[in-house]
Amino acid sequence: MIGRVRERHDLKPERLIADTAYGSGPMLGWLVDQDIAPHIPVIDKSGRSDGTFERADFTFDAENDAYICPGGKELKQYRRAFTKPREPKPDKDGILRYRARKSDCDTCLLKSRCCPKEPQRKVTRSIYEPSRDVARAIAQTTRYAISCKLRKKVEMLFAHLKRILGLGRLRLRGPCGARDEFRLAATAQNLRKLAKLLPLPQKPRPA
Repeated sequence: MIGRVRERHDLKPERLIADTAYGSGPMLGWLVDQDIAPHIPVIDKSGRSDGTFERADFTFDAENDAYICPGGKELKQYRRAFTKPREPKPDKDGILRYRARKSDCDTCLLKSRCCPKEPQRKVTRSIYEPSRDVARAIAQTTRYAISCKLRKKVEMLFAHLKRILGLGRLRLRGPCGARDEFRLAATAQNLRKLAKLLPLPQKPRPA
């Protein structure tokens, strides 16, 4: 839809407001590349419930392409001394893997809080992480809070159409039938809202 509007009318939105279902890495990466601010919660499954350090506890060093653990050690992609430096190669899901030295983890005092069941700590990073960081930074702003309120207003209208007016599925076939059915439902919804705005008739007072 954004591409069609840009081709036909040379217009594009300044921001896109959506729920967490649209917070995947490829979607956020595409929006940032298009210079559209993603007001979308980021899908992040890196949290841990066992009390060990999460990925958020590690600092990424973009200049050296490495993570710095809470103990001050580096986690890099390639550890072999005889290999030549090469470009990072993500897997099919766009994930890069960073590993610490086993010798660093063996002597670390924080190993019980970092990787108690593993010989060394591993941290994954998405190739879309810069775009995800942009979305996280936007989520801390006042404009993002306003966007969340606006999104709830729109989603409430769709929820009302589905639950109250029975528009859980379209019953007319074809694009024209779907358009007419949706317009009728939206008209009924607006009439209900309009009826609530009208003042109630005053009851006549007894003589």
